[in-house]
Amino acid sequence: MYPEKLIYDIAGFPAIKGRDLIDGLIAQAAPFSPTYLLGESAESLSYDAGEPVLRTSAGRAIRCRAIIITGGIGKFSPRPLPAGGEFTGRGLEYFVPKVGEYADLDVVIVGGGDSAVDWAGTLLPIARSVTVVHRRERFRAHEHSVRELHDSAVRILTNCEVSAVHGNGRVEAVDIVHLPTESIERVDAQAIVAALGFVADLGPLTGWGLNITSRRIEVTTTMATNLPRVYAAGDIVAYPGKVRLIAVGFGEVALAVNNAAVAIDPSLDLFPGHSTQTV
Repeated sequence: MYPEKLIYDIAGFPAIKGRDLIDGLIAQAAPFSPTYLLGESAESLSYDAGEPVLRTSAGRAIRCRAIIITGGIGKFSPRPLPAGGEFTGRGLEYFVPKVGEYADLDVVIVGGGDSAVDWAGTLLPIARSVTVVHRRERFRAHEHSVRELHDSAVRILTNCEVSAVHGNGRVEAVDIVHLPTESIERVDAQAIVAALGFVADLGPLTGWGLNITSRRIEVTTTMATNLPRVYAAGDIVAYPGKVRLIAVGFGEVALAVNNAAVAIDPSLDLFPGHSTQTV
């Protein structure tokens, strides 16, 4: 989740920054004193007396009553911009940690998905200018966002690519090639945001014995995986009719937690009048 990116699918918030949402979630969980293990990854899964045991990259063994996997799309790395890689961190970025750093700059955004369109709308009010470069005619972003983009002051260059990046230590300009005609235009830019998507890797999860299809974990209607006491929720799961929204992920976690509670203690009557699958 981008810390400064506006999120629009959280109930009760017309728009909220990722950073503010994270802060709110931490505050909401604080009364229950959760333990956060940061900088570690879950490496392997085994069982002891029917209970899961996780081993982490730090060598820690964690005995669990149940596990809920909310790994997003896994470990991901941005797809690189073919031109100008030497300017990474010196005007070329794949994430926008602080929107304020783009104030009064000429910004070129490369991409045609939701991230590219959203960053254009976010940066337009503070940047000197915003240009979106997309190699296709049509955008892949939500229709409403695309309409807002076309109605804004953002300069939109479709059927185009960034062919070269120029600068003396930092980005100063980019060459943009119009693919059908091969004509090239040089555009002043002090910042480039390459929003070209990500390459995802589920890492050690693929060795746990989970049923995984197309890098997604298959779950039932209780969010249970095929492994005992292991549940999953969010973008990492797959089931018929799945919608990949943060709001949907919140609901899936609630399902997973409640069904995990019954798996841990079958005497709980969380679903009176209904049969609950427990594993």
